[in-house]
Amino acid sequence: MNLESINIWCWLIPILVGVLCAIFGYLLGKGGNTPLDNSELIELKNQNAKLEADLAACNKKVAAESLAMVSSEIPFNKSAAKAAMGKNVKLDDLKIVEGIGPKIEGLFHNYDIKTWKALSKTTVSKCQQVLDSGGDRYKVHDPASWPMQAKMCYEGKWKELNKWQVEHKHGKL
Repeated sequence: MNLESINIWCWLIPILVGVLCAIFGYLLGKGGNTPLDNSELIELKNQNAKLEADLAACNKKVAAESLAMVSSEIPFNKSAAKAAMGKNVKLDDLKIVEGIGPKIEGLFHNYDIKTWKALSKTTVSKCQQVLDSGGDRYKVHDPASWPMQAKMCYEGKWKELNKWQVEHKHGKL
């Protein structure tokens, strides 16, 4: 055997193996694909159209509900608040909540909690986190009832709030 003939076989064998693999791969791939018949295609298009219609209806419903939520904001009745609480009440004044003073209100404002609605949706642990940010002098305060009181303010339940505050001095549950 000549060294040149071995060199040809080193090139020829991989090329032949590659060509054969390509042919077999093509044949296997071509044989595995069965085209969809027309009835299956029509059925899939109908299912797709139904799903798109359902999605559009769902989006419309969500948009209507969000619009209803925006328009269902509870108006602030200043005279009812004054009658029940015995003093002037300003809209979204967090100090009306038993236990919150001007400095604690400032802490809440630093956390972008500036309305009764925002405070009513705040967890007690978040309220405690806000207090902890003020330092050790705020450790005596108990924020457990603050979200509930803020919800009463937001919903305009002034008589219930006043009654609750009278029964629970210092805002403790």
